[in-house]
Amino acid sequence: MSNLTQEINRRRTFAIISHPDAGKTTLTEKFLLYGGAINLAGSVKGKATARHAVSDWMEIEKERGISVTSSVLQFEYGGYCINILDTPGHQDFSEDTYRTLMAADSAVMVIDGSKGVEAQTRKLFKVCVMRKIPIFTFINKMDRDANDTFDLLDEIEKELGIATCPKNWPIGSGKGFKGIYDRDKRCVIIYSDTEKGTKEGETIEIPVEDEERLCGYIGREALDKLLEEIELLDGASAGFDLEEVRRGDLTPVFFGSALTNFGVEIFLQHFLEMTTTPLPRKADSGLVDPAENNFSAFVFKIQANMNKAHRDRIAFMRICSGKFEASMEVKHVQGGKIMRLSQPQQIMASERKILEEAYAGDIIGVFDPGVFSIGDTLCMPKEDFTYEGIPTFAPEHFARVRQVDTMKRKQFVKGITQIAQEGAIQIFQEYNTGMEEIIVGVVGVLQFDVLKYRLNNEYNVEIRLEPLPYEYIRWIENKEEFDLDKLTGTSDMKKVKDMRGNPLLLFVNEWSVGMTIDRNKGLILTEFSRN
Repeated sequence: MSNLTQEINRRRTFAIISHPDAGKTTLTEKFLLYGGAINLAGSVKGKATARHAVSDWMEIEKERGISVTSSVLQFEYGGYCINILDTPGHQDFSEDTYRTLMAADSAVMVIDGSKGVEAQTRKLFKVCVMRKIPIFTFINKMDRDANDTFDLLDEIEKELGIATCPKNWPIGSGKGFKGIYDRDKRCVIIYSDTEKGTKEGETIEIPVEDEERLCGYIGREALDKLLEEIELLDGASAGFDLEEVRRGDLTPVFFGSALTNFGVEIFLQHFLEMTTTPLPRKADSGLVDPAENNFSAFVFKIQANMNKAHRDRIAFMRICSGKFEASMEVKHVQGGKIMRLSQPQQIMASERKILEEAYAGDIIGVFDPGVFSIGDTLCMPKEDFTYEGIPTFAPEHFARVRQVDTMKRKQFVKGITQIAQEGAIQIFQEYNTGMEEIIVGVVGVLQFDVLKYRLNNEYNVEIRLEPLPYEYIRWIENKEEFDLDKLTGTSDMKKVKDMRGNPLLLFVNEWSVGMTIDRNKGLILTEFSRN
């Protein structure tokens, strides 16, 4: 096996998804702890003096205690090179999560044991189903009172439409949480609490047949209940089938507590054995095999001002095939240019390390002088193909943006354009005017707050937002066939154009969309635009 194949085969690239507050960022921190990437796990919430989670680096995240942008973390563990894509849990940032899932080979779904499947879990899960990627479930917070375990599994199956296979089983919850039963080893792992952000803590494993010893740890009542549940489980639950997992039809389920660090390493070890090496990717030329092709990558995220001192923009790329070397020339397919990728870096949240090489499966950040867009393909100079595009979702909330200080026009235009290029917001102009009138569209209203905060904090520009009544936006698929000035619309319709000059229509009422199509024979309107 060549060194290239070996390096690619030890890569594991996955995203972590969850409803806000299910403990996703805490779980990410504990993974980093086991990989030796950090010495003390940070907590996301807490007093102002508390250490903030490594993956939440943006100021507004530290202030609010939520993740609003996906971050990328790489570490080594047990011979594997792991790339974690930590995503925002809040539904207002689901578009960022979708793009991040495009760069992942599998997903870890974190569910709060006391709340079960929540609204955002459903939304994100649908994205995983669209991608057909393997999903691994970690039911968290077992150190708090949790719902009935069978009910939790039933809910996952009914709500998300995926079969479950518990790989371990909790013994009680909350104050009565005694540990977990490992179904493969047929032993009980006794609960121990190592909350202080450390990985020390002894693991006591007791075979389930050693009833006398088990009674000493968990008590007769808990043991009897466990034995009864094991019998039910062995008779009723789906058998484990790795092929079904990899097809996205079956999710292995694990239980534990990320906060107290119990069950996390067990989950990580099982997960790494079950998840796949980097997978082939669809391009317009066919499937691109990671080990058999030269370097290629696609841009899935752009982030400006990660480093206040440098005021720079970083384009995040998922390497899909081959090996990247810092000095190599590559083709930016959409831009039609041959270039060297400037300052290639491995990102650890806001920390960076300049790298000399990276392999398929890795995520790298490169300096973006303003040439990259989300969905762009990079490949070797003599090759020419593009990876399938990443959809731009239709915003659901719109507002007109007004500057408080009109003297800061230059900073304002630069700031709002850069934030829009990251994909966090979409900006539109009145159809027949320049940048004087800017309308901003977002998927979730919290993004308006982030926009105001970032313009003020990063560009020193204060804005006022005037909410607009529009709720529906449509791209015109066959724009060449229509003269927009002669388009017959409805009284609640507004014509705008996007950053690329494409015409779009905004509507207050959904029925107006159909009426406009009826009034303009042959007009084709779509809900999203592919980059």
